[in-house]
Amino acid sequence: MTIETASQAAYLVAALLFILALGGLSRHETAAVGNQLGIAGMALALATTTAVTVHDNVPVTNLVVLVVATALGGGIGLRRARVVEMTGMPELIALLHSFVGLAAVLVGWNGYLLVEHAAHGAEALDLQSQDMLGIHHAEVVIGVFIGAVTFTGSIVANLKLSARIRSAPLTLAGKNLLNLGALAAFVGLTAWFCARPQLWVLVAVTVVALALGWHLVASIGGGDMPVVVSMLNSYSGWAAAASGFLLDNDLLIITGALVGSSGAYLSYIMCRAMNRSFVSVIAGGFGIVGVPAEDGDVGEHREMSAEQVAGLLSGASSVIITPGYGMAVAQAQYGVAELTRKLRDRGVQVRFGIHPVAGRLPGHMNVLLAEAKVPYDIVLEMDEINDDFPATDVVLVIGANDTVNPAAAEDPTSPIAGMPVLTVWEASNVIVFKRSMAVGYAGVQNPLFFRENSSMLFGDAKDRVGDILRAM
Repeated sequence: MTIETASQAAYLVAALLFILALGGLSRHETAAVGNQLGIAGMALALATTTAVTVHDNVPVTNLVVLVVATALGGGIGLRRARVVEMTGMPELIALLHSFVGLAAVLVGWNGYLLVEHAAHGAEALDLQSQDMLGIHHAEVVIGVFIGAVTFTGSIVANLKLSARIRSAPLTLAGKNLLNLGALAAFVGLTAWFCARPQLWVLVAVTVVALALGWHLVASIGGGDMPVVVSMLNSYSGWAAAASGFLLDNDLLIITGALVGSSGAYLSYIMCRAMNRSFVSVIAGGFGIVGVPAEDGDVGEHREMSAEQVAGLLSGASSVIITPGYGMAVAQAQYGVAELTRKLRDRGVQVRFGIHPVAGRLPGHMNVLLAEAKVPYDIVLEMDEINDDFPATDVVLVIGANDTVNPAAAEDPTSPIAGMPVLTVWEASNVIVFKRSMAVGYAGVQNPLFFRENSSMLFGDAKDRVGDILRAM
């Protein structure tokens, strides 16, 4: 068996492991196995690439660079995985997407320097036919464009999710025309490059794509950031696939297509769950008019002490807990799990209502609750539990804001109008755990805080849950 045949077989096995990993990650019970299969696939891919490099008798310096890069990247990844909190996972994922985009840009530029820029590059890569050379031109410019958009878009997403820049959407004058103009410029430059590949054209494509990626994500508001992360995941997949075509690597093509298509489908599902236009979100908020956030109160809110909440829970027969990003920030999931166990031991029916975009990523809250050993069978999706709120005695809103906002259902002028939300206000009593009366991530005031059946419990969610447990 030749090294080429063996490497192709190994790459196909690695691709199969990635497919099985995606299948395993789709369910709580098999997620750990899916993760292990993905690790095995990546280890096999890296080992195969190293073996092929050694067999090809490349210069020792190239081999040293490969080994050092693999060790350095693996070390940094291991370190980040060990120290990152669940609250920091969304921005870490966005940052990782930016690396994929940057890699695609570098691969595209390398392809240009080896073929279009070199005097006899086409002959060296057996691209003597004009058709094959034209395909290579297109691969280079498209790969660079997708990679550059992914790179800067992911950087902006990382900065927004980590609160280093404001989450409010950027609303430049004529922003939609800017996006359309950038796309038109890309089409024109691509045609030019395919006809006459020149350095300045590739530079122009790179600059346009970097600016477009930045503007696309900067123009999307905080309420849609979970969709943006999923969308960038899709972009990174297509960038990897483009690199696979340039490098003639089947594994990159297969895995890139898997990531690209699954990310796009997840983005579509999330947009449906949020009643958002898929095209509008991926086009940088096309057609969405920004509305200034209201920071002031719109009525009188009522406060309740932890002891009063404990008394209310003690007399309840049914309780629903709706967690949000604030629970993750406070690391309150373990206290919430203990409170759940104590209430269930007393015969109280306790369930969790999870909004599709609770937190900063799909499944964010589910992972936190699974960490704290909350039973899967009492963790329900929004569609499964929304009809049960009218018959519920107490709802605990722990760190959620935009996903329980009545304005989405009742105020057609609200920026989140039409977004499906958990109808917690239909319960007999609603207790909202918050640090302050500040608006949520989408920058929209929440009328729930001022309803007659709502009370605020201020402070760190972990501390307040602990106070309730002690009072009970």
